[in-house]
Amino acid sequence: MAMKAVCVLKGAGDTSGTVYFEQENESAPVKLTGEIKGLTPGEHGFHVHAFGDNTNGCISAGPHYNPHNKTHAGPTDADRHLGDLGNVTAGADNIAKIDIKDSMLTLTGPYSIIGRTMVIHEKADDLGKGGNEESLKTGNAGGRLACGVIGITQ
Repeated sequence: MAMKAVCVLKGAGDTSGTVYFEQENESAPVKLTGEIKGLTPGEHGFHVHAFGDNTNGCISAGPHYNPHNKTHAGPTDADRHLGDLGNVTAGADNIAKIDIKDSMLTLTGPYSIIGRTMVIHEKADDLGKGGNEESLKTGNAGGRLACGVIGITQ
């Protein structure tokens, strides 16, 4: 049976959006769709963070979701944080359309992303190839523009 989830992203500025998650079965990839508005044109880091806590804004979501203690990398790399989804690209209309399939994410079991936080970042994620320590943690993606907790939907 397919699992579905949704995340409503809200930020301090104009950045907002909705991301939908769908997984056909436990072994299927998770499909992410939706859009984020209010972004500067170009690439923005897009990650699942460890905690579903937004009490202090996006900062209380903690670091990238990384239960296997890997270094930060891109979404196609074998060794990466579970939450590393790379970048989404905003067009001249300041909107990023999301259409991602990811085989490491799951909506079921002990590593489910349900209840964790999605974050859209201010800058591009260098996918761990920036040549410094911060690159291996965050991809140098900068500040957190908007975030929201991932919740179950029907």
